[in-house]
Amino acid sequence: MKESALIITLAYILDILLGDPPWLPHPVRGIGWMIRKSENVFRRIKNERAAGILFALFIVAVSYLLTFCTVFFISSVNEYAGMAASIFFVYSSLSVRDLKKESMAVYSALKNDGINSARRNLSKIVGRDTADLSDKEIVRATVETIAENTVDGIISPLFFAFLGGAPLAMAYKAVNTLDSMVGYKNGKYKIFGWASAKIDDVFNFIPARLSAILLPLACALGGGSFLNSVKTVFRDGGKNPSPNSGIPEAAFAGGLKIRLGGLNFYNRVPQPKPFIGDDINPLRVKHIRQSIKISYICSATTLVLGLVLLASTRRGIL
Repeated sequence: MKESALIITLAYILDILLGDPPWLPHPVRGIGWMIRKSENVFRRIKNERAAGILFALFIVAVSYLLTFCTVFFISSVNEYAGMAASIFFVYSSLSVRDLKKESMAVYSALKNDGINSARRNLSKIVGRDTADLSDKEIVRATVETIAENTVDGIISPLFFAFLGGAPLAMAYKAVNTLDSMVGYKNGKYKIFGWASAKIDDVFNFIPARLSAILLPLACALGGGSFLNSVKTVFRDGGKNPSPNSGIPEAAFAGGLKIRLGGLNFYNRVPQPKPFIGDDINPLRVKHIRQSIKISYICSATTLVLGLVLLASTRRGIL
């Protein structure tokens, strides 16, 4: 357990310092390649839903086993090299610095380069249409993305790393990558991608609910409202069609006293989302920076909580 604590802590620090430099081979890109290459193979199965289930299970299982075998083999050669491999895999599962980088690109464009540049930068991190968004809608989309990815890219990977080390952290990233690539409700993936979307819901169920505790605390530490964040989570956290994403959105909306949700367009098709939070503070560019701050504080709080629980388990307290 001492090794697990050290591995996860060093992986977290590495992500804060480096993020995801393009020159560094990234396991998640490998998972994406495997998904693209495997999809057509599994689509040969006549029952589309069964094909999608087997496809999702295959990708997750292979991701787990490849990570486990890699760490096991390297550890059998050298214990410290094995720890380094585990650190690399856990580090690869985190997105603390990258979330800040991509969000700040939108913030800087709104502040300095104009709305068209902000729309282009936003299009890199959201699936909705961005070409006609106003500055307030750009802020809303960015804050919503920070909220959702605080769970997907920070709380969940740390949760699974503490639970099952590097292999389980990478299995989670496979689940998350599957959802982002095939977990759509359009004609092509509505049936085939059903399992990928559902597995992602299951994996994020506990971390999303942990965010109902961690994010209000982060809001309080980051200058937001703890009580309003908690109130909004209980009132609005279940409004989103997704069983998980509404909780962190509500925590951010309540903490910043802003309103999220509304009408989005995907490939020019309107998709209204329920409003989350109250329109106490009008949406402004500064809310992007405040959201990043809250996300960073939440990441550190999640790490510390995980280390405390790990130490308590080791001592037999829990």
